[in-house]
Amino acid sequence: MSDLDFSAGATIIDDFRRARQRANMEDILARFTGKSADLLQFEEVRRKLRASGTVNRGLHDIPLDAIVGSVGRYGDFTRSFLPRRDSDAERWARVQRMMTGAKGLEPIKVYKLGDAYFVLDGNHRVSVARQMGENHIQADVTEVQTRVPFSPYAAPDELIIKAEMADFLEQTHLDQTRPAANLLVTAPGQYARMLSHIESQRVELERQGQRPVTLEAAAAHWYDTTYEPVVKLLRERGMLRDFPGRTETDLYVYIWEHREEIARNYGWQVDPKTAAADLVQRRSSRTSRRVARLGERLAGAITPEPLEDGPAPGQWRREAGVEQVINQQTQRALFTDVLVPVNGAAEGWKGLEQALVLVRREGSRLHGLHVVPNEQRRRSPEAEAVRQQFDATCAEAGLAGNLLLDVGEVADQITDRARWADLVVVNLAHPPGPQPIARLRSGFRTLVRRCPRPILAVPQVVTPLDTALLAYDASPKAEEALFVAAYLALRWQIQLVVLTVLDDGHTGNTTLGQARRYLETHAVQATCVSATGPVAATILATAAEHSSNLLIMGGYGHTPMLEMVLGSEVDIVLRMTTIPVLMCR
Repeated sequence: MSDLDFSAGATIIDDFRRARQRANMEDILARFTGKSADLLQFEEVRRKLRASGTVNRGLHDIPLDAIVGSVGRYGDFTRSFLPRRDSDAERWARVQRMMTGAKGLEPIKVYKLGDAYFVLDGNHRVSVARQMGENHIQADVTEVQTRVPFSPYAAPDELIIKAEMADFLEQTHLDQTRPAANLLVTAPGQYARMLSHIESQRVELERQGQRPVTLEAAAAHWYDTTYEPVVKLLRERGMLRDFPGRTETDLYVYIWEHREEIARNYGWQVDPKTAAADLVQRRSSRTSRRVARLGERLAGAITPEPLEDGPAPGQWRREAGVEQVINQQTQRALFTDVLVPVNGAAEGWKGLEQALVLVRREGSRLHGLHVVPNEQRRRSPEAEAVRQQFDATCAEAGLAGNLLLDVGEVADQITDRARWADLVVVNLAHPPGPQPIARLRSGFRTLVRRCPRPILAVPQVVTPLDTALLAYDASPKAEEALFVAAYLALRWQIQLVVLTVLDDGHTGNTTLGQARRYLETHAVQATCVSATGPVAATILATAAEHSSNLLIMGGYGHTPMLEMVLGSEVDIVLRMTTIPVLMCR
């Protein structure tokens, strides 16, 4: 350190030396943590934020900890304005003597960007004032206009984000066309992704209108038709609680990226609500969600596959955001995406044929799935033949569909892909057998148990699905079946019969009355009947009596272990039915 002027005094010398030592420690700590200890360069920040135009705000007392940079001497001090140069000792000491004297010093001069300040003149005065424990300093403030907010506590990544936001707004003008828009993000790169979405919409708008469309107009259209509906969806579902520290715009990007990932890997164009539900299920950082995922993994590791159970009744509707019956006037369909597995066997195409009937009535998107045991089989001529047959069957019906070839266990892959669908249509070639060991080995039964979506099981017959029988016993899964039956009756205008099999007169009639009141509330016309006898046989006999070509019922009601031992009426129906069975959960 250079010799100080003798008039500086021992106290000032000690103050400067302590400040230098702290500056050294701050720089050392920065190297260990990877966080910069440098002051921000005003010109670099101004350029990145596209700030221009100035307004003099006059003299103000400004907070010292809001001063984060300098116009010219940003390398001479640390971020907290500790001196880095030994040669500054004499000047630093002179400033401290003057600040503690009767006359004091003139106000410093600063530029203001957002809520942060950059020193134009007075770096040493700021350094001394901070070491003296002052909280504020008088400054002549010139504000530089910027379109984006900027905090004095911004980290380097935040500065990058602000620069990207400034560029985004410069190109889209959304701060002017949609001034209420809150488009803050917490990670670099998000604005570039949104710009690509806007550009895609601009190209599509030009194609549709056969005229040029500006990026500004496309951005406004994107905000109104794409961004805002997704934000409304995540607000309704409270998704910010699942991703603390993130913004609504962050979640918009996450949902859109998840949709693109699914489309890229599996060829599925899932809608935002499906992608959002899957994103929460897989990546939510909420404690309850993490515990649930851990529990599922542990249960999967220790529970034999045939004894695993699926989601709780009604969860599929909650994930889809469907709480009320969708009527004929509602544009939205309940079964927007339909998954149909095909095995390539001659008798295995009935499920696809029945799915095509449903897709035509519902206006759904059709997704096929062919599961093979290994990669070699996926690339085989046999697998390609399945694809060709699938495409030909869809083309003959005049409908579009895409087939995914995947590797793994059949039930596992169907269950995994089903979370992106609203309905799974499967061929009922091998229903569960009557003996406990046969039920234990039944892949179909395992699928029905674990599948997170309703399943339409199709025997070796395809029907028009225009007359339905609902088997109702007021169980939680039967309530889901009642919801679906009401939807089909309203949306498809099908004939509906509701059956309750009586165990005793009082209970059965009460149950039937409960279904009747629900249907009347939703203006659903239905024939309600009750009968006695063995449950499965009575259900099938009543369906035949009313010429029903669709049977709607809840799935398995007891625990997997209990049903493995005692059997189930569902299994009996599946073995005996000659019409499709829609099982709801």
